[in-house]
Amino acid sequence: MRNDEAGFSTRAIHAGYDPADEHGALTPPLHLTSTFAFDSAEAGGEMFAGTREGHFYSRISNPTTDLLERRLASLEGAEAAVATASGMGAITATLWSFLRAGDEVITDQTLYGCTFAFLRDGLTRFGVTVRQVDMTDPAALAAAISDKTRIVYFETPANPNMRLVDIAAISAIAHEAGAKVVVDNTYATPLLTRPLGLGADVVVHSATKYLGGHGDLVGGIAAGGVEDMARVRLVGVKDMTGAVMSPFTAFLVLRGLKTLALRMARHCESGEAVARWLEAHPAVASVRYPGLESFPQRDLAARQMARGGGMIAFELKGGHAAGVAAMNRLTMIRRAVSLGDAETLIQHPASMTHSPYTLAERAAAGIGEGLVRLSVGLEDVADILGDLERALEMAKVAEGV
Repeated sequence: MRNDEAGFSTRAIHAGYDPADEHGALTPPLHLTSTFAFDSAEAGGEMFAGTREGHFYSRISNPTTDLLERRLASLEGAEAAVATASGMGAITATLWSFLRAGDEVITDQTLYGCTFAFLRDGLTRFGVTVRQVDMTDPAALAAAISDKTRIVYFETPANPNMRLVDIAAISAIAHEAGAKVVVDNTYATPLLTRPLGLGADVVVHSATKYLGGHGDLVGGIAAGGVEDMARVRLVGVKDMTGAVMSPFTAFLVLRGLKTLALRMARHCESGEAVARWLEAHPAVASVRYPGLESFPQRDLAARQMARGGGMIAFELKGGHAAGVAAMNRLTMIRRAVSLGDAETLIQHPASMTHSPYTLAERAAAGIGEGLVRLSVGLEDVADILGDLERALEMAKVAEGV
């Protein structure tokens, strides 16, 4: 069986690698080298000209990162991929590759805080117009898009409030206007959602999260068509940002991919159990989780996601003060940003990950001041629920429930 015909887990373990090519090494070698020697001066010139394949400098390519890129491309259903130093590296390198002064980017209202800051404070400094619309309503994009729009950008599910965007519907509108669609797929991973198969042009990931899965690396991935990825590599990464993933980081992400399907199954199973428990708790005002029947976009979630995932957003009846009190009572669950780790992590977006927004901007984006983001880890679900129960008792007492 060829690797490209195999199932997801098989490709996550085997795609792009044959031990026979590396002296029988079962684990792909780590190539810790900055530069590569040429067989001849002519060969070097041909590699720089792009007429001969090969590695010549690790800012452009490296055998270890190359394997990761080919493996992620296989999992996302992409022609090619580019590894970067962080998720923000993937986002900025991609956008810088296709934009110039006078162009326009249209984004969804809800974005990760640093993405929002880059768009609002970074791109606009160089003459790029950034506009936000409510992409849960495709008609809003259709009304806003223009002949200057080059990129339509969104997350689904969105960080931190879990709102979904219809990838197929938005992609059709964007392509009709000649714009590229870039989707942040970090929350869902290619196991739950494949945006390229639904019409998107480029997928970006923070590999720090579920792809790596162990909280021990920082990295990013962009995946898409061959020509687009060549531009991201040679313009966005090589010349514009220098956001190059180290070979050692690529080695760690490759290791994480081997267990991605197993880990995501546990994240999803526990995530659904925790979401249902929270929804029934008297101290909880609302829960947002795509796997719940009460989720407002349940039909879209069923069409676009294989399962609900491991991320939950919820608000307590006591608001921000109750959320802080509850978080401070947790003993096993860690108060920390990031997500997709083996450890269950909890944080307050308004004061942490989404603090680059003003109060008014958070309100417009649907990020409440009392919203809590929970990344459900791999611990025994009974222990996760036990820690939450002890913490929420404080909120119940405060509310007189």
